[in-house]
Amino acid sequence: MSTMERGKRQKQRKVLLMGRSGAGKSSMRSIIFSNYVAKDVRRLGATVDVEHSNIRFMGNLMLNLWDCGGQDSFVESYLTNQRSHVFSSVAVLIFVFDISSKEVAADMISFASTIRALHEFSPNSKIFALIHKMDLLPPEQKSRIFQIKSNEIRATCEEEGFQGRQVEFWATSIWDQSLYRAWTQVIYFLVPNASTIEGMLQKLADLLDARELILYERTTCLVVTHITRDDENGNPFSDRFERISSILKTHKHSMAKHTGMMASEVSFAEMQIKTGVFMFFITRLTENTNLAVVMPSDEGAYNAARVNVQLARREFAHLDIVEKKSKDPQRHNSLIPDDDAKMSDDGEVSSQGQSTERGAMLDG
Repeated sequence: MSTMERGKRQKQRKVLLMGRSGAGKSSMRSIIFSNYVAKDVRRLGATVDVEHSNIRFMGNLMLNLWDCGGQDSFVESYLTNQRSHVFSSVAVLIFVFDISSKEVAADMISFASTIRALHEFSPNSKIFALIHKMDLLPPEQKSRIFQIKSNEIRATCEEEGFQGRQVEFWATSIWDQSLYRAWTQVIYFLVPNASTIEGMLQKLADLLDARELILYERTTCLVVTHITRDDENGNPFSDRFERISSILKTHKHSMAKHTGMMASEVSFAEMQIKTGVFMFFITRLTENTNLAVVMPSDEGAYNAARVNVQLARREFAHLDIVEKKSKDPQRHNSLIPDDDAKMSDDGEVSSQGQSTERGAMLDG
């Protein structure tokens, strides 16, 4: 096998999405990857057997997502005659528990059987247990019930050979940002060059003297990673990144409604927020990512930061590894912006005025 073929193969990660029928698996998949909104998932039907999706993420990562129907007959098939086919070469198992389920014992038996098969064929895989539909619980009971359920799942995992950090637990709902928070952790685990990205973002944050940088995947609006500096470490809103994900998704749907385009196709040149306490902008960094920048409330530093992000784009461009170069050379070169223009995700020029501050090139 050639080095190129080996590299391509390594970028494909198999992800199983499993759980009992009606747990909400396909709903969350549609919201995250197909730009559905929560109120629209009611029209989705039950998944029949396995629905395969090849999802390109950040240009160089292919998620081979298997959405597995949770009806008893399908689960029995996965565990018997399809056992090696389903559970071999798995990077991540996402198992969804319906917290409102009336068949708790059956749910745990199904989970135990699933991870037993997983341990047989993919013992080094990661498990994300999503305790779902938390919005159905009274607020004062959520924490206690989540902890009880997590302990029960952890005990089952340990019995089947999955220990410690191999298992993570997340409370989720399609009606708030908790869904984005859980899937962000999944994606962070799967991104192969996360440490490289963080190192480069740290350099950029220091150069800009930014309070915070958040890198978002452009299509899904999921957080890839972030850099937080100085006083911003004390920010009390621990779910602020996922809230922005939700806001960006809502904004995409609003733009789609008013342009007649699909939500997955719309993009924006730049979004800005200025207050007396902080300044914020989000703009394209690479072909597949947007960068949110939080700055002190200083107009000069803010304008210099916008210029520096433009200049830094060429340093980050190699993080997007595409299978084929664009046939349009101008499109391919759009990663390097013109000094006199603010470029959108699709090469569109923004109406923002040019900064008078001189920007510095980020060291590679």
